[in-house]
Amino acid sequence: MKQLFDVLIIGAGPAGLAAAHAAAMHAPDAAICIVDDNPLSGGQIWRGGADKQRDYRARKLSRELLAAPNVTFMSQSRVLYAPGPGQLLVQSPGGAATLCYQRLILATGARELLLPFPGWTLPGVTGAGGLQALAKGGYPLAGKRVVVAGSGPLLLAVAATLVKQGAHVEAIVEQAPLFRLARFAAGLLATPSKIAQALRLKGRLSGVPYYYDSYVSSAAGDGGLQSVKLMCREGTSMTIACDYLACGYGLVPSPELAMALGCDAGPATQAATVDEYQQTSMPGIYCAGEGTGAGGVDKALAEGRIAGLAAIGREDLARRHFRRRARWQAFAQRLARAFALRPEIAALADDATIVCRCEDVCHGELRQHGSWRSAKLHKRCGMGPCQGRICGNATATLYGWRPDSVRVPITPARVDSIIHS
Repeated sequence: MKQLFDVLIIGAGPAGLAAAHAAAMHAPDAAICIVDDNPLSGGQIWRGGADKQRDYRARKLSRELLAAPNVTFMSQSRVLYAPGPGQLLVQSPGGAATLCYQRLILATGARELLLPFPGWTLPGVTGAGGLQALAKGGYPLAGKRVVVAGSGPLLLAVAATLVKQGAHVEAIVEQAPLFRLARFAAGLLATPSKIAQALRLKGRLSGVPYYYDSYVSSAAGDGGLQSVKLMCREGTSMTIACDYLACGYGLVPSPELAMALGCDAGPATQAATVDEYQQTSMPGIYCAGEGTGAGGVDKALAEGRIAGLAAIGREDLARRHFRRRARWQAFAQRLARAFALRPEIAALADDATIVCRCEDVCHGELRQHGSWRSAKLHKRCGMGPCQGRICGNATATLYGWRPDSVRVPITPARVDSIIHS
């Protein structure tokens, strides 16, 4: 079955919802479809349903999009590949469908950057955002001792969520040095809403130890996590007993679909390259949100609106959002500078540390290779169930490798879905 849409949007996070809303409200005759692999809208930022968020913008977007007669939602649906120009094959629980489009907007978001260190494969070690998502989904953490570590403002949000769920947050460990944190805090004067957000988080985390200029160097335990070792400022170290370690080093774009469609991306970050109207190097394909670089919900909303308006030919209206986008893109740049990874993080893995968790490939085996392709051919690195989504970013940080292609289908597919195409 083939379905035709004027604007097809992949991703129902803030950027995707903003793009759909802008297009639907200013082109009521245009057929618009939003595809997302989650059962509820909102993406990772508004996880659990946009209509259930405290952020009024999420509720407004959800309410008005659900009421729009020209908008179709396809939840629990994943893009497999492009069977032809202007087409995407999508798999859902009910079957597969080929979606045809005039304009395509990619709002596929980002994923956590997880980096290897001795003990990072122990049960109880998770990504920071990963444990937050589990907590929001009802995972029992009451009374559990948790260390939240890595880099970026997400650590504070994660810790606040865990405290709300009854966990004992033993420490927040930030790898950035104090002078960069202070400079970033001073820069928040340009975005007062972020100051208010930071103060709210600080109030919810009263009494939780905060270690800056520090990082987790190893995790230890017999059959499961029991403690983590921290390297602190001035070369000191300490050990903290804990049941869980939530460790993430910020966000990196999810580039697979954009790469599969031939869109250009930055060599260092894999963020999609876009013009002033969020159009990629491929005509008629736009990208908005974390796919162009991590910057938070406000940047995602601004870019989504511009992409949605440009996709329906309303560049005149899109330009009205340029100033707001520039403001939040500047915030994203300050964020990247403040929380840039220190070189010690990439040197934590020893030869016995597993880097590719799916195929059990260790650092000692990988560092003998000169490219991602060589490691795949000889060691199957990146060929397991996650298809390099974890180890691909790790090897980019450790060795500077970048994948030269995307294997399709982009996500696991049923045989009947492939036959359908």
